[in-house]
Amino acid sequence: MTLVKEESGGEPEGDSGEGEAREAYVPSQRRIERERYKRSRARRATAIAALSTLVTGVVLYLVVVNAPGWPRTKETFFSAQYAREAFPKVLEGLWLNVRLLLVCGAAVLVLGMLIAVARTLRGPVFFPLRALAAAYTDFFRGLPLIINLMIVVLGVPALRLQGITVDPVLLGGTALTLTYSAYVAEVFRAGIESVHPSQRAAARSLGLSNRQALRHVVLPQAVRRQVPPLLNDLVSLQKDTGLVSIGGAVDAVRAADIIVGRSLNYTPYIVAGLVFVALTIPMTRFTDWVTARMDRRQAQGGSI
Repeated sequence: MTLVKEESGGEPEGDSGEGEAREAYVPSQRRIERERYKRSRARRATAIAALSTLVTGVVLYLVVVNAPGWPRTKETFFSAQYAREAFPKVLEGLWLNVRLLLVCGAAVLVLGMLIAVARTLRGPVFFPLRALAAAYTDFFRGLPLIINLMIVVLGVPALRLQGITVDPVLLGGTALTLTYSAYVAEVFRAGIESVHPSQRAAARSLGLSNRQALRHVVLPQAVRRQVPPLLNDLVSLQKDTGLVSIGGAVDAVRAADIIVGRSLNYTPYIVAGLVFVALTIPMTRFTDWVTARMDRRQAQGGSI
């Protein structure tokens, strides 16, 4: 690095320091060459990646279109006519999936946090609560979601209980909340246990009660650390909202299924799948951005 002094001739001394010598940064020749080399390597890597992707895409395309059954597959799964017919109806049904994501996502976060806090309570008096929370997470994490949905959506109406809804949307949302709250509870619990005990001890030494220390010191740190896995769970929840269609709710998947049952053409399923992918990609990229941002802050010694 070279330092160049600039003299301000003709200026009176003491005039806001303008008459003093100023130092300007000028990168050294070695640094300039290093930056030039890095840029050339980056351009070379980008070109190789683009070429490799293009070659892979061409090979896959040739393999698919030259397959013996491709004409029939194209007609059955990639029909433009049925795609145009299915798209507006699938899009209309997608609104139900979005509403389920918003409502169930909020319920999952609240219930998951309560279960996680219950599992981390200390003292023998809270043992029944800890055991119940552990049994809940073990059971619903082990029970397949599709079976949980069938039990709730199909089994609850069969009981004919007074005052209990038989709406497949509400019952399907309940099943999703029960399953995903168990996973989210474990994410929150991992975050709580990752906070060093000295944080709680310091809060207690300042006069905070156990509840205040948990609320104001432990939980804020735990939630910040677990944001990326929580967002991943919400992405999975967004996709699984399509399973409520097994109870008859007309969401994006059910709307596609109705057209498939009438036409015996599977293009509507492809349309529904692409719509879900289009909805999931922004959430996935946002999750990656949050993860990278937190990694950078942690590497720089900032708060995570």
